Amino acid sequence: MTRPAKMFLLPHKIISDLSKHSFLISGTKCIITLWLHILCYEVNIMIQLKFFTIIGAIFVLITGTLAHFLYRWSGNHIIVGLFVPINESIWEHMKLLFFPMFLCSVVMVLKFRKEYPCIAPSFCFGILAGTLLIPVLYYAYTYILGKNYFILDISIFVLSVLAAFWFSYRLTLSCKLMPYTFLLYGLFFIFFASFLVFTYYPPELELFKDQTVSG
Repeated sequence: MTRPAKMFLLPHKIISDLSKHSFLISGTKCIITLWLHILCYEVNIMIQLKFFTIIGAIFVLITGTLAHFLYRWSGNHIIVGLFVPINESIWEHMKLLFFPMFLCSVVMVLKFRKEYPCIAPSFCFGILAGTLLIPVLYYAYTYILGKNYFILDISIFVLSVLAAFWFSYRLTLSCKLMPYTFLLYGLFFIFFASFLVFTYYPPELELFKDQTVSG
């Protein structure tokens, strides 16, 4: 009498086992799907970051080039002169990278700050590094060659912009500068204030001398 009962219960056991396996398979699929969504999202964000970095570099190259003439086009406007070169000194030409990249960095920080919390200090470093590369490379090659060449001056600007964005992009991904955030902010604002002050009150140093004025 017990045999038929066992035979009757067997399908229920099979169904129960199948249900458990089905639950495990379904759960595994959900986890895999979730990870795929996360991976796709992160890849998409990284692609967007790279795309905006490339567009930003192009933006700075174009606006930096136009900024070279903007002071004259504005009729030597005193406010415009704070943010664009007012003469041919090396210091003034550093503005060609600093302020356009600052504008670009504001857009990128606002867009990516949630996904990349290190983007602000990374761009601070990139801006500072690119800005300082201009006088370093200029004085290095003019010391070796004995004079400056227009094509090399342009090349220095392009190289400095590309280096600035490369540093910014790589450091945004690696997040190595997070401990130095406030230091970088401080250095950035020192440079910002210095550009404003030294535009019309430059120190008597070689860096601030108009290269078109002899003596």
